[in-house]
Amino acid sequence: MVAALSPSRAADFMSCPMLYRFRVIDKLPSPPTKAAARGTLVHAVLERLFDLPASERTVEAAVGLVASEWERLAEEEPAMLDLLAEHDGRTDEWFAGAASLLETWFGLEDPTRLEPAERELYVETEVDGLVLRGYVDRLDVAPGGAMRVVDYKTGRSPSEHFEAKALFQMKFYALVLWRQRGVIPKRLQLVYLGNSEIVAYEPDEQDLLGTERKVKALWQAIERAATTGDWRPNPSRLCDWCDHRALCPAWGGTPPPLPVDAASRAVDPEVTGLVEIDA
Repeated sequence: MVAALSPSRAADFMSCPMLYRFRVIDKLPSPPTKAAARGTLVHAVLERLFDLPASERTVEAAVGLVASEWERLAEEEPAMLDLLAEHDGRTDEWFAGAASLLETWFGLEDPTRLEPAERELYVETEVDGLVLRGYVDRLDVAPGGAMRVVDYKTGRSPSEHFEAKALFQMKFYALVLWRQRGVIPKRLQLVYLGNSEIVAYEPDEQDLLGTERKVKALWQAIERAATTGDWRPNPSRLCDWCDHRALCPAWGGTPPPLPVDAASRAVDPEVTGLVEIDA
């Protein structure tokens, strides 16, 4: 069994080992949220938009893709339809919210002048026996070979306090691409549609070597917690958005009993390497 880690699970452990336990060992489900589902929908439209010839990539064309992409996503994950129950299944308000985010994107980037080398690109590499994997929303490659890694976020850009988490995810992708292709991405670009802002960063070799050390240290800490059973909570402002707060001992809750195979579950690559869309 080869160890594997995705940026989502790495971020869970960095935020709170107890959250990692809830998601990886206890496998507690997180109900779909409107924000996450809308983010998935917008990501899907932005991917499909580049199937069109450059001259046809207009706001109207993007908005026109919303209904068909929603229908496809709802077929793949019927639970999404439950989010519309309070609106009697109506999609008008839902689609309008997605359309507004798409219009914001057109104010930040011009798709008629972009020809992505890859969209929803699966990336994977191995670092000292640990497989790192993820999905890059968009990879742009200049004629000279310079790479730009682009990630769409449908929320607002974070405060300085939380910006490091978003940049870690991008450096994770950059590290994997560097080890895969032998070239350090020139630019990492986070496109925030919630408040119309682009956050860009230019990594260098020392940055990515530091990220590599951090990822390896994270995995060692996960293995240590798996052995000791010590998944202590790390209370923070993020607790306000945690689906499992009621079970957390930091807030007076009682977690489920650890299963007998907790140690093996904690490092199961099928779960620790699971890649999710971070909207």
